[in-house]
Amino acid sequence: MSGQAYLLLEDGTRFDGDWAGAEATGLGEVVFNTSMSGYQEAVTDPSYAGQIIVFTYPLIGNYGVAGAHMESDRIHTRAVIMREGVDREDAAHAEAGWLSWLRDCGVPALTGVDTRALVRHIRDKGAMRGGVFGAEVAEPAARERLMEEPPMTGRDLARDVTPSEVQTFGGGDGPLVLGIDTGIKSSIVRNLRERGVRLELHPCTVGPEELMARDPDAVFLANGPGDPAALDYVVDTVRELVGQVPVWGICLGHQLLCRAVGLETFKLPFGHRGANHPVKDLETGRIEITSQNHGFAVLGPSGQRTIDSDEPVRWETDFGAAELQQLNLYDRTVEGLVLRDVPASTVQYHPEAGPGPHDAQHLFDRFLERLVAA
Repeated sequence: MSGQAYLLLEDGTRFDGDWAGAEATGLGEVVFNTSMSGYQEAVTDPSYAGQIIVFTYPLIGNYGVAGAHMESDRIHTRAVIMREGVDREDAAHAEAGWLSWLRDCGVPALTGVDTRALVRHIRDKGAMRGGVFGAEVAEPAARERLMEEPPMTGRDLARDVTPSEVQTFGGGDGPLVLGIDTGIKSSIVRNLRERGVRLELHPCTVGPEELMARDPDAVFLANGPGDPAALDYVVDTVRELVGQVPVWGICLGHQLLCRAVGLETFKLPFGHRGANHPVKDLETGRIEITSQNHGFAVLGPSGQRTIDSDEPVRWETDFGAAELQQLNLYDRTVEGLVLRDVPASTVQYHPEAGPGPHDAQHLFDRFLERLVAA
């Protein structure tokens, strides 16, 4: 059944729907998010730059949008796909309707799409490029346009979302943490500030000398979009910092720190995106439900993509031993590690949630405890 518009995937599969946001073409990697809420936080998360989000929850927009839910200063998602999109500007605390806001921001969106079939297709075939087009655009012309979109593998999107100059948050006498901003979320900044951190966010092109000249207490590696293997200039900077100052990385920052110490990354078939991913913390033995948004992961000590045991396996890195600290219980991929010979650690997921469960929010406290002990 044809609608006003359609999503075309690079393998030729088509999904029809109706316009719900701006009536414009949107091109990017098609991925899905399994969260039941947090649609505004998702589209304003810089990690979604260059991507089209498919929401698996069937009703999106029922509580509107508000400034307090922004994870950055703008929408980064190329387009939005929904089963049913609604425009509830009269909901409690809403400042505007979801669909109206998407239109005002010029972001294309489709409603009435069979998102269940679409997500099953992506899970089977993997995340791929796609495009949103009006029904009047012939498929051959649409396919030609979407194939001009660069694939996510090998793509540097950090430069598109990084700030042009240093941004400073907070004063006082708390620890000075310097962030390499590859697309940080506002809720990460908030969590660090709530714990008394003096935070400086630097463009991702910053060099190690400039950072060390600030005499930091620690360096934080942020989340962000794209392929970590395309960010060798950031990896080189991080490599110069490890061993000189404590380093903590989240999401893309986890991958960059791992690459900096000599580990490798690979592209997941369809990524981890949602607020319901179980992760085992091998240090405490606790299983926490986590919020995640990433399409790449770190290889195990023998180059394996999954870890079969729940033991804290070790890598031998250029900076000594690295020990597995967190493990994804869905697909048993690496979710975090700690370096035992220098002060550095990582997590692949988002302890700040924004939105999602707060099970892992204590990791901000763990970071500061290790900072004091370093």
